[in-house]
Amino acid sequence: MAKNDVRIKRVPIELDKTRHLVFDMNAFCELEDEYGDFQEAMNKISSGSIKATRAMLWAALIHEDETLTPKKVGAMIAPNQLEGIVTKITDAITAALPEADESDTKNK
Repeated sequence: MAKNDVRIKRVPIELDKTRHLVFDMNAFCELEDEYGDFQEAMNKISSGSIKATRAMLWAALIHEDETLTPKKVGAMIAPNQLEGIVTKITDAITAALPEADESDTKNK
């Protein structure tokens, strides 16, 4: 990806309707407010925390509807959907983060 490629990537997800996950700066800031830093949020979701999964999903959806709350988002999902939701969250995070520039790693 070019360094100037700053398009926000939208990952579709079926909840109460088709919505789009976006990890923009606002989403990352919300997670930082909740967990202290983004890595801690990732640690929680990796350990299987349902609350962290709900928080990540909420943070990725608020760009579409700022009136959403974590509880409203939690009401949109059933426990049997968690594995698919974690996959979608992972896809959205991967899409949001820049790829490593090979020339940067070669020069170090």
